[in-house]
Amino acid sequence: MSLQASSPPVERVAVIDMGSNSWRLVVFGYEPGTPWWSLVDEIREAVRIGAGMGTASANGERVLRPDRVELALHTAAVFSAFCRATGVRQIEALATSAIRDAANGEELLAEIERSTGLRARVISGEEEARCGWLAIANSTTIEDGFGLDIGGGSIQALRIERRQLAEARSLPLGAVRVSERFLPDDRATREQTDALRAHVAEELAELGWWGGGGRLVGIGGTIRNLAAAAMKRLDLPDIDVQGFELTRDALEELIGELASRPVSKRGQVKGIKYDRADVILGGALVLAEALEQGGFGAIEVTEAGLREGAFFERLLGDEPLFEDVRSESVRNLAHRFEHHGEHDLHVWALSRSMFDGLAAAGLHDYGGAERELLWAACLLHDIGVAVNYDDHHRHSHYLTLNAGLPGFSPRELILIGLIARYHRKGAPDASELGDLAEDGDEERLRLLCGVIRLAEQLERSRDRAITEVSVLANGDTVSLRAEADPTRDATVPIWAARRNAGLLAEALGRDVRIEA
Repeated sequence: MSLQASSPPVERVAVIDMGSNSWRLVVFGYEPGTPWWSLVDEIREAVRIGAGMGTASANGERVLRPDRVELALHTAAVFSAFCRATGVRQIEALATSAIRDAANGEELLAEIERSTGLRARVISGEEEARCGWLAIANSTTIEDGFGLDIGGGSIQALRIERRQLAEARSLPLGAVRVSERFLPDDRATREQTDALRAHVAEELAELGWWGGGGRLVGIGGTIRNLAAAAMKRLDLPDIDVQGFELTRDALEELIGELASRPVSKRGQVKGIKYDRADVILGGALVLAEALEQGGFGAIEVTEAGLREGAFFERLLGDEPLFEDVRSESVRNLAHRFEHHGEHDLHVWALSRSMFDGLAAAGLHDYGGAERELLWAACLLHDIGVAVNYDDHHRHSHYLTLNAGLPGFSPRELILIGLIARYHRKGAPDASELGDLAEDGDEERLRLLCGVIRLAEQLERSRDRAITEVSVLANGDTVSLRAEADPTRDATVPIWAARRNAGLLAEALGRDVRIEA
């Protein structure tokens, strides 16, 4: 797929998730007929529409509380006014577990439509699970494994085979619901937390297919918030939770700290949102037992959720899965900043020639993983020009880290950002990896930056004057022969490359000569 500088008009759609805990309106921008999209805007309100749903009324029905209905109507009015004010005409509003289960749920939606003009619909547990699957499959590289969405009223347990949804079940184990039933007091006792875990284990056991180990991906605000809290305990740059693996040990450590505090103090745990503080322990215990019962050592977290799942169905149509999540996320980010795709792709072609040639010459033993990081950095190295040409390598770095790359782990994201950061100048520094660092990272980063830096200089005139680079190792010298297009003037790229060969020479421990 080629990158194009010109783009069709961007359309916008708002997806509203009327969850049992929070309501969220997300605006997506997209180019019809293409895979290009971005998150444009977002507003959120902790409506807690599912509050009190754990207790049935005198006639056995479960109803939405009047105070929650009042806040829901006000929030819907705000959302509707926002869409009108911002000119968003395509709106998809989806109501989930609490409204689905409430005897007066449809009555609420009818009143919302009457008073605000916002038309919402209740989705079934099966449709909610499908949206969760689409979110997971389009934001991670999972092929076979399991998915888990912990909402306020229910959880969606999923089994995935060959990227397709194989099994799905909605269970009444949402964070709000279990907190009200099992953790009603200001402080949680051991007996209460044990009872909650046992209840979750019993519900999951009835599925018959949950677990066996393997890969597990989690979505939903509860899981994201727990991952964010775990990340706050590590030495990491300030990035989102996309691709982060929350281990059982880290989760149990968080549970211990949350359970030791009264509800009023749980929001003081770094990373925990104040409006989730009273239900986060319940959600954490549900997650912990899901890991235990499934034999999972960790859960991989994605920023995508029901909203993205519903949007992907609209964006991608009859074939609602990206063919290659990692490739699409890199290309989508590059396209968003509308940089010169031909230049980026040629920098990759030259980088690939050098990387593969150096490997063939026995000068490094890096493989496909490093090669893919180099490819991604080549496509993103100049996106910072959208901010300013001056220091654009630094801008490319923080744009990459802050925009995120679905399908890549936090470690990979940081490395891609660092390769982009040092594509022009500076001594590569891998310390930003913090607790994600591995042995040899300084050497790995130095070589990859040395390669992209030379490739950038060999394409300095941006006219593809240098078509290919061949590698010859001879004693203490590495010769890079730059093949030139005979119809082009190679003066500038050869001059620029010779001035910038030092980093690659340092990485290889040999002199590097640029031959024309």
